[in-house]
Amino acid sequence: MSLKIRENPPRLEKFMAAGTTQAQPVLREVMDIRQASDYLGISGDTLYRYASEGFVPAFKLGNRWRFRKSVLDHWMDVQSGVAPKSPVEPGKKKPVASAR
Repeated sequence: MSLKIRENPPRLEKFMAAGTTQAQPVLREVMDIRQASDYLGISGDTLYRYASEGFVPAFKLGNRWRFRKSVLDHWMDVQSGVAPKSPVEPGKKKPVASAR
């Protein structure tokens, strides 16, 4: 009697990114509280509190919090000092102080 072992169990298939051999969570652009908390590495309760207080950028769809991955990435860059807080628009320049 021989057992046939499947290469990728069904529940892991949804976590496999296309063209990779390692299991990686597939991240969507819009995430729910569970997906975003996993992405940020904090608990769902903490993320819910942060979203309610306006500390983390989020929006409500119906009565559920949603998080855009690109907005969270930019927010993390700003929080860590990697990105400027407000980008300068191409047509606008910052005012220059007089050289007295």
